[in-house]
Amino acid sequence: MSSSDDEYEIAVVGGGPAGLTTALYGARLGHETVLIDRGGGRAAMMADTHNVIGVTEDTSGNEFLATGREQVESYGGTFERGFVTDVERTDDDRFRLSTNDAEILADRVVLGTGFSDERPDPPLPRTGKGLHYCLHCDAYMFVDEPVYVMGHGEAAAHVAMIMLNVTDDVDVLTRGAEPTWSEETAAQLEAHPVDVVREEVSGVENDPDSGWLEALEFEDGTRREYRGGFAMYGSDYNTALAEGLGCDLNDDGTIDVDDHGRTSEDGVFAVGDITPGHNQVPVAMGQGAKAGLAIHKEIREFPRSTEEIEADGPVDADEVPAIPPHLMATAVAHEGHAGGPRAKGVEVEDGEVPAADDD
Repeated sequence: MSSSDDEYEIAVVGGGPAGLTTALYGARLGHETVLIDRGGGRAAMMADTHNVIGVTEDTSGNEFLATGREQVESYGGTFERGFVTDVERTDDDRFRLSTNDAEILADRVVLGTGFSDERPDPPLPRTGKGLHYCLHCDAYMFVDEPVYVMGHGEAAAHVAMIMLNVTDDVDVLTRGAEPTWSEETAAQLEAHPVDVVREEVSGVENDPDSGWLEALEFEDGTRREYRGGFAMYGSDYNTALAEGLGCDLNDDGTIDVDDHGRTSEDGVFAVGDITPGHNQVPVAMGQGAKAGLAIHKEIREFPRSTEEIEADGPVDADEVPAIPPHLMATAVAHEGHAGGPRAKGVEVEDGEVPAADDD
């Protein structure tokens, strides 16, 4: 590995829960790791964090992500704020990542670029206070409350029926569009107590104090009370980098990966909402952990194979440990180190321990 600050073993593109967890595992397992994030994303939009054990409900998405970045850096990972415009494979089978103002080389690249929800046209309730996108995250808030589902496709019809598990007052709002769900789904929907409202929304009423949705107004002059609902118009997956690298995509636009995030291209991994499965913070974190472990097993120095030992001889004592000096210095100064944080100035393998409050 080169000593250049712009060369890493692992480069993670995207700082959501999946990318952060991958970078965390990379740094803690002793690999030079950089996390490149442009900011924003679906997790950053969360007003409150739900369904994440150990994280309280009053934690915002931005607070959750900021803590994650601090953790990655505390273990020696590098955080870069930037937008990756291109990734290409080099002649020596590494990866060159181009950002707005820099180039980075890495042995492995992890794509955690996620997707954007398709937003319906205004007028709309406030996001997070009446307009929601994650059924499994937010359905709990609407137990025994009137709920809408915006959309005219399969997803909208099925989400409306699913919401009957928590409330008896559910409407599908097609907003003037003709339903595009199948005949089978239409038959299902007709057999459930769900109203299909075809008129376009003309106005939104919010509580003046809390900002939460109270009702929607329609072009035919009617008014319906709702406490919130879900927009189901599809997703725009951020796959440009994956496509540029030649990664296979699935029919739904996600990146095709194995159980540990490996794509069809060697050395390229993908995690989080850009891959198939439930779009949930804990799921994304699990995917990031599995990818981090898989990469570690691919690039760690030891154990050396019998073939390598036959070719190069046994491992020499001065070759161990394999952890880079600056990561070793960070590790032994960390408050979680088994021997307790070592004092500043203690020498370690070509490095010096930073002060405990500098890690």
